[in-house]
Amino acid sequence: MAPPESASALLRSLDLLPDGPVLWGQPVRSRKAGIFIVEIPARETVAPIDIVAVRAWVERVPGLRLDGEPPTPTGLADRLGAFWLPGQTVLYVGRTAKSLGARVAAMVQTPLGDRRPFAAGHWLKTLRDVPRLRIWWAETDAPEEYEDAVATAVAEAAGPEARALLPDQVVILPWANLESVTGERKATGITGALLSEADAAAAAIAAGARPAAAVKQAPARRTNASRTTGAATRRRSSGGGASKPTPLAAHLTVDGLAGVQRELEELRTVRRPEVILRVKHARELGDLRENADYEAARNEQSFLEGRIQALEHLIKTAVVIEHRETGEVTLGSTVVSEVDGEEVVLQIVGSTEADPTAGRISNASPVGKALLGHRVGDVVLIVTPRHEIRYVIREVRASGVG
Repeated sequence: MAPPESASALLRSLDLLPDGPVLWGQPVRSRKAGIFIVEIPARETVAPIDIVAVRAWVERVPGLRLDGEPPTPTGLADRLGAFWLPGQTVLYVGRTAKSLGARVAAMVQTPLGDRRPFAAGHWLKTLRDVPRLRIWWAETDAPEEYEDAVATAVAEAAGPEARALLPDQVVILPWANLESVTGERKATGITGALLSEADAAAAAIAAGARPAAAVKQAPARRTNASRTTGAATRRRSSGGGASKPTPLAAHLTVDGLAGVQRELEELRTVRRPEVILRVKHARELGDLRENADYEAARNEQSFLEGRIQALEHLIKTAVVIEHRETGEVTLGSTVVSEVDGEEVVLQIVGSTEADPTAGRISNASPVGKALLGHRVGDVVLIVTPRHEIRYVIREVRASGVG
């Protein structure tokens, strides 16, 4: 598919009524919901990156990293350029369910590296001659669906040669879009691109601005209730009260980790392409606002991407149960016990792998917790509300790694 002649032609191809264009920084005169497209006025085969803007970005944001390391301006510019889609003019597509004018203004007004008022599309500010960028928009009560349709059209218009050169050949979006409507993120290798809240406050002070937290307010009348609330707040901040617990890392056996990796591979290589194809076919049926097949396919895609992200996080943070030859029942051990004259085989695993029907019980379950620390010959008494169960441990098999 050839790249669309312009953003306006792309909007018309989706049966939307385009408005504009206006140059970057000029007001978008619409207070309704819809989508907007930022396009470059001329087709470029190479990204017109402004190295001065990139250098200022690197210097301004201390947490900025490229593949985990502090970047050089040249290295960061090269990475940005590697995601350029040659010959395409659509650089970014955005949406809002409120006011198009307010959303575009917020994006334009946000300095490169800041989070607020609206940091999406911040790659656009690394280009030369940003004021020449043009903005088109279309009002619609289905902005999410049409943003997805525009992004998909841009991806489909990229030829096989261009796709082969992209660092990420799975998530293909307009150049300045970093995340799809369904949550898929480009694998750019760029992290910490925006100032943290603390760094933003420090930058504001350095620039002579007074941070919001420092604005002095008139003291409120202190009552017994407020003193009580304040004391409770102090207890929480000092560790004496309830606070949000830090999630515990999941413990996985080697087999469990392999199973998670197989599932992730299946979702990435088989399920994801199938769902993308279903979304494409449903989109071709007509009006996205009244297209039940499209909505169902999109919901499935969203669920799938959520599962992929969850598995990726699990693999990244999981603690693999290591080999132990202590003779004691530990996490990962397979325990052969005698219960009422019958042999019962249980493996003690983390809650992520627990499957009682397959003989894998959680170390946090009553039986799993009771068996931990015992040895061959021990009798473990499990007390339930109805009766007592005696587990006589006959064998303890250690977990293995690799």
